[in-house]
Amino acid sequence: MSIPNHIQVILKTLPESPGVYRYYDAEQNLLYVGKAKNLKKRVSSYFTKEHDNARLRLMVKKIADIKTIKVDTEMDALLLENNLIKSLTPRYNIMLRDDKTYPWIVIKNERFPRVFYTRQLKKEDKEYYGPFPSVTTMHVLLDLIKQLYPLRNCTLDLKQENIDAGKFKTCLEYQIGKCKAPCVGKQTQADYDTSIAHIREIIKGDINFAIRDLKKLMLQCAEKFEFEQANSLKRKIELLEKYQSKSTIVHPSITDIDVFTIISDDKAAYINFLKVMNGTIIQAQTLEFKKKLDETDEEILVFAINEIRTRYHSKSKEILVPFKPEFEFEQAKYLIPKIGDKKHLLDLSYKNAEAFKKEKEKQLAIIDPERHVDRIMQQMMKDLRMKEEPRRIEGFDNSNFQGEFAVSAMPVFIDGKPAKKEYRHFNVKTVTGPDDFATMEEVIYRRYSRVLEDNLPMPQLIVIDGGKGQLGAAVNSLRKLNLMGKVTVIGIAKRLEEIYFPNDSIPLYLDKRSETLKVIQHIRDEAHRFGITHHRNKRSRETFKTELSEIKGVSDKTAQKLLTELKSVKQIKEATLAELSQIIGNAKAKLVYDFFKNQENT
Repeated sequence: MSIPNHIQVILKTLPESPGVYRYYDAEQNLLYVGKAKNLKKRVSSYFTKEHDNARLRLMVKKIADIKTIKVDTEMDALLLENNLIKSLTPRYNIMLRDDKTYPWIVIKNERFPRVFYTRQLKKEDKEYYGPFPSVTTMHVLLDLIKQLYPLRNCTLDLKQENIDAGKFKTCLEYQIGKCKAPCVGKQTQADYDTSIAHIREIIKGDINFAIRDLKKLMLQCAEKFEFEQANSLKRKIELLEKYQSKSTIVHPSITDIDVFTIISDDKAAYINFLKVMNGTIIQAQTLEFKKKLDETDEEILVFAINEIRTRYHSKSKEILVPFKPEFEFEQAKYLIPKIGDKKHLLDLSYKNAEAFKKEKEKQLAIIDPERHVDRIMQQMMKDLRMKEEPRRIEGFDNSNFQGEFAVSAMPVFIDGKPAKKEYRHFNVKTVTGPDDFATMEEVIYRRYSRVLEDNLPMPQLIVIDGGKGQLGAAVNSLRKLNLMGKVTVIGIAKRLEEIYFPNDSIPLYLDKRSETLKVIQHIRDEAHRFGITHHRNKRSRETFKTELSEIKGVSDKTAQKLLTELKSVKQIKEATLAELSQIIGNAKAKLVYDFFKNQENT
């Protein structure tokens, strides 16, 4: 099928991560909500596969826009898909019935609380955990709790006066060891509450603690030769290891809040908005705001909060933000969470803003490559404290083998991309032994004295592979040539990717995700690769100087060809003239053949 150009661009930049995708028609009507373990593969499949279903083919033809929400796990995607389908009622989705709502584990709000699962959330019971997309996993967890901590499952009113009055008797659950009979005073409130505290931690996600206890039970069963029970516990351990105790997407303690995060650069800001109602995300959107007058993140965030809350008629009294703006909204307060479920929501919002920004940048690189390059150049100039954009970058890396065969490589990047026709390598002439600093000083001097003499293009940025020592050696040569201050030179150290500047002992640490660092790493890696390749070739040529090198009229290339085919000089000596001719031609074959025959006769 023919895929519209703008859809092709979106498909190329989708993340390969779990998430939820939404399809819209040309009028921005929501067509479909779906989940995916890999958004790129799943969404692309709609446009690359032949569909037998006529309704599906019709829907695909109507798709004019695709929006995604990135999440941490496939389970989160499943939960979020369910929430969005219920709240947005897309045209092409099968609606889920309310009686299929995912189950929760509740710790009942009562004296000697019961622990059980439910599909209905009640206001009086505030302690809910879940939801659980896998009912099997939930039952494994409840079974584990019952084995580790005998709890009551009756509905008796266990007020202290009722217990003291002797209104209750022990039941079968006590007789078989599944309850410690707090109803008749055989278990204290403190002991029971300790069990509940442990259960709460297990449900919240202390899986290692739970697995440890399960393994302990399994070994006890094995020692008693209760192998069937031990095997059952083993299966539960395996299931529990795959279990994720709670979702960052949904939590019932979060009733009605708005979540906002912002990521920005020199040109634009990206605001992600999540609307959470009754513990579930019902709306999610990322908007791009073009900067006009170098507005601050705070100014843009306030503008976006007002715009989005107005658009969605939000009356939430709590707004999660990454920092607190000075402007305050009436009847709403800011919250900057540091830990817990609200912090997870803020992190999720940030991830979606970041993913949206990266997708936009990838799309820009495809649609408008010049603008994409301009943006990267501007960012590099800012990050590296330069006076002009680094349109031409030259990098240097040295290679030697035990102090011999010393070479240096110089890759060249133009507009942030390798310009391989401009790559150069240098055979070190004045340095003996493994002196990396002296080698760098020689190579830099030779390169830029040649640039000045021949009026060659001067780079705006020189990248030295190494720390302060290598950078200092390069600076010595640039000073001799009176180039310091006319070109920016930096060193990049491998261990922590520190960026060093001349006369500055404190390195610069760039964000590991920054495009500036990625370009610098790329040129460093190219210098290393190109240098190693040249070094190997030189070492090969030097070690290649065997008897073949003594033959007049036989080049290194011809000798290499013979050794590649015949593997050794001995085999070449024993080869017939016809065999040699097949490899290097009649004329050169006769030179080689006669040379070795003459050796035999002398």
